Amino acid sequence: MNEMAKNLILWVIIAAILLSIFQNFKEGPTPNTISYTNFVDEVQTDRVRSVVIEGLIIEGEHHDGTRFRTVRPDVYDSGMMNDLLNHNVNVEGREPQKPSVWMQLLMAAFPILLIVIIFMFFMRQMQGGAGGGRGGPMSFGKSKAKLLSEDQIKTTFADVAGVDEAKEEVSELVEFLRDPSKFQSLGGRIPRGVLMSGPPGTGKTLLAKAIAGEAKVPFFSISGSDFVEMFVGVGASRVRDMFEQAKKQAPCIIFIDEIDAVGRTRGGGMGGGGNDEREQTLNQLLVEMDGFEANDGVIVIAASNRPDVLDKALLRPGRFDRQVYVGLPDIRGREQILKVHVRKVPLDDKIDLGILARGTPGFSGADLANLINEAALFAARANRRLVTMEEFEHARDKILMGAERRSMVMSEEEKANTAYHEAGHAIVGRLVPEHDPVHKVSIIPRGRALGVTQFLPQEDQYSYSKRKLEGQLCSLYGGRIAEELIHGLDGVTTGASNDIERASQLARSMVTRWGLTEKLGPILYGDEESAMPGQGGKNFSGSTSQQIDEEVRLIVDSNYAKAEALLKDNIDILHAMKAALMEYETIDAEQVDDLMARRKVRPPRDWHDFDHPAGDAEASTEADSTDKPSTNIGGPVEGS
Repeated sequence: MNEMAKNLILWVIIAAILLSIFQNFKEGPTPNTISYTNFVDEVQTDRVRSVVIEGLIIEGEHHDGTRFRTVRPDVYDSGMMNDLLNHNVNVEGREPQKPSVWMQLLMAAFPILLIVIIFMFFMRQMQGGAGGGRGGPMSFGKSKAKLLSEDQIKTTFADVAGVDEAKEEVSELVEFLRDPSKFQSLGGRIPRGVLMSGPPGTGKTLLAKAIAGEAKVPFFSISGSDFVEMFVGVGASRVRDMFEQAKKQAPCIIFIDEIDAVGRTRGGGMGGGGNDEREQTLNQLLVEMDGFEANDGVIVIAASNRPDVLDKALLRPGRFDRQVYVGLPDIRGREQILKVHVRKVPLDDKIDLGILARGTPGFSGADLANLINEAALFAARANRRLVTMEEFEHARDKILMGAERRSMVMSEEEKANTAYHEAGHAIVGRLVPEHDPVHKVSIIPRGRALGVTQFLPQEDQYSYSKRKLEGQLCSLYGGRIAEELIHGLDGVTTGASNDIERASQLARSMVTRWGLTEKLGPILYGDEESAMPGQGGKNFSGSTSQQIDEEVRLIVDSNYAKAEALLKDNIDILHAMKAALMEYETIDAEQVDDLMARRKVRPPRDWHDFDHPAGDAEASTEADSTDKPSTNIGGPVEGS
């Protein structure tokens, strides 16, 4: 039911109500109602001047000018007219009023109209009530794409930071949409489709909107899951309808978010309605993107976190001609993203966004936006007018390690054990080669952990050496070794469960994935990601499996012994760091430096007087697309 029909029905109902009101409206004063017996007495006593008879209703006027009204019984009364005429009463008769033809038709059709309206309402509710007049009972096959006109899109390339290479890749799309003849004159053809892939939160959707905002063209936005319904054929119909709308608005952009919901490789299921519907939808999408009909001026931009699962026919040239990887930003990109997000946030003058960027390796654009928002919330709770470095430290700790649980009551013995555990991580991390510097050590409970040791890399990294990986293994076992040195094997707690799990995975990857052992060499043992269900991902013999276990055990034992020797040689530092943690609960890099140099520990840094840390090196602009600051989380909590 379109908008015009709805308005027509509404006006008809209003007209009927007004008509009934006007028909019941009578001019003049309301007559006094009397009983029929009183009326007969007044006629016989000559007090009535005139009457008007309309069916059973009698209205009249007394000699003194007052009016009255009565209802005669619905029985035959032959004497009433004789009494009226004998007492000189002026008698006037009127024909009873009948409703007009239009009123009769309206009254007859009103129940049917009411049933139709109720039926249409419930049909819209069952279909989700899609807006824009496209959610009626006959709109199953209509596209759910949301259209944003060129005036509604305010996002430009200035709002997208940290993805310079991706912006260069798509910038010529803007030029084509503005001036197609520039490319067509030389026989060039703009890509019909652009697939943006990369980790979540890196700005794929934002970049697509920026393209439309720069080119000033209409922008259709839809999710891959919006195509698929329980009825087979609906998704294909929606694809056709979407492209028909787009052709009318050309030149324009169609943006399909999470295209892997509909574009997965065909033939992967065991049949059934759901799989048939998805494959039919994908087939229609393939035809619309590159079929017999041309889609000139319609550019399809899709985003996915899993491009590896997409159908090969969808990725071929002619459909998605270009694939743009939108990765995690490097240190320079993170600084640019921070500048974009702090435009509306009042910052303290001492905050250096470059230092914040160095301290957030592996953060995506969404992570950085969340960091700034959390810092602003911390400042608001403290009733401050500016966001300081202290709030950013709290926000980063909350994102990486969880919120503090200061209400958790810990015994002094448990706090001391946690302090030894975290001190073991920190000391070993400081002494092994190529390890990331210690940034903070805390015994304040966070999440499921009773303590945290955070290592902050000096620069972003692409890859790791065997020496660096072995250093990480040593530091992971540092907490357990510290507990064993202080309390003996019988006093070791379950707090190292997460450390053991991570260390075991790291050692096994060194053997089976990275080829960092001489005995087994550079061979991949077990590709679990591509393995078929039930096969376990193994492509090697039982004897090889035994050799893998032996090599993993050798790596773990050697690095465990190395960490144990380091802690035994520095047992005095272990006791001193434990005492500092018991006093301050959290110590930073400067206090760790004092302890490692066997100096008196300085009080914790006041972040309101924050300045550039001494000795900060110029950070590299190369980004590692997978790693965030390493954090060893310990404390006697199972699985912490």
